[in-house]
Amino acid sequence: MTQKYRKFKKSDQNMPSEDSTHTPSNQEMLLQEKIARDTLERYSGSSVEDFQSYILLTNFSRYVQYFAESRGLDIHEGSTFKVAHSPKENITILDFKIGSPAAALVVDICAFLPIRAGLLLGMCGGLRRTYQVGDYFVPVASIRGEGTSDFYFPAEVPAMSNFLVQKIVTNVLDEEEAHYHVGITHTTNKRFWEFDKNFKDRLKASRAQSIEMECATLFIAGYHQRLPLGALLLISDLPLDSNGIKTKQSSKIVFENYTQDHVEKGVKVIQALNVAIKNQARGVFRGSRRRFENTVTENG
Repeated sequence: MTQKYRKFKKSDQNMPSEDSTHTPSNQEMLLQEKIARDTLERYSGSSVEDFQSYILLTNFSRYVQYFAESRGLDIHEGSTFKVAHSPKENITILDFKIGSPAAALVVDICAFLPIRAGLLLGMCGGLRRTYQVGDYFVPVASIRGEGTSDFYFPAEVPAMSNFLVQKIVTNVLDEEEAHYHVGITHTTNKRFWEFDKNFKDRLKASRAQSIEMECATLFIAGYHQRLPLGALLLISDLPLDSNGIKTKQSSKIVFENYTQDHVEKGVKVIQALNVAIKNQARGVFRGSRRRFENTVTENG
C-alpha cells in the first residue's frame, strides 16, 4: 500500500501549537522534511512511500527476518536499518540496531511520515527476583539515564510511554494469558555495566524494575514529535544475579524460544490499536502532523 499524503505546506505553519516552542519557518520545515525522507531512504534502502501506517521498532534483525519470511515479504536494507513492509496488515517493521542515538534518529525521521503510532519490540534485563526469562515487561515510564533525551526536554520532564498504546498492550497480554509485569525501566547508554558496583548501587537505589537502552529516548522523542509510542519488552536476562547475565548461549535460546511469540504479539497489539486509535475524538495526529489526518480514511 503506497502512502498518499500531502507534504508540509505554508498553511501548516499556522496550525495551533500544543506548546510554546519555536515554530519553524515554512522554508525550515520543507528542508527538514526533505532531509528526513532522504535519510530514511538512505538508511533503510526502502522508499518512504512503502512505509505503512503503523511501525514495529526493534533492535533485532532476526525479528525482521521472521516477520518477512512468515508473510512472504521482501527485506530492504540500507546503510543502517533493515525493514520489511506488510501492506495487508498496514505494518512496517524496522530494525534500528542498538542504543538511544539510533532510537532518537528513527523517531525524528519517521515523524515526517503519516505513521499513526509505533511499538518497540525490545528486550530488557529483569531487576526483580521474581522475574523470569521469557516474561514480558510493559514500561509505563523510563528513567532518563541515557542523555540523548536531554536534547528534547529538560530533566524534570518524565519519559512516559503513550497511555493508549500501553493499554492495548496489556489488553492483548491479558487476552493471551501471558505472564507480564508493569513498571518503570531504566534506560542507560552503558552496555557493559554488570560488573560496575557503583552503577549497580545507583540502579538498585532507583528501584527500577528493568533495564534497557532505548525506551526513555523513544518515549521522549515520540512525545516531542507527537508520535504515539509504546513498548513491549521481553525479559531476556536477570543481570543482577551473576548467573543470570546474558551469554552467547542464553541469547541464542531466547531468540529460538521467543522470537515468533514476541513479534506476533506485537502485530496483535497494532491490529487492536488501529481500531482504538481511530475512535479518538480529537483525531489521530497532533500539531503540524494533522496534515496526515486524511490518511486515516484513505488507508483504513
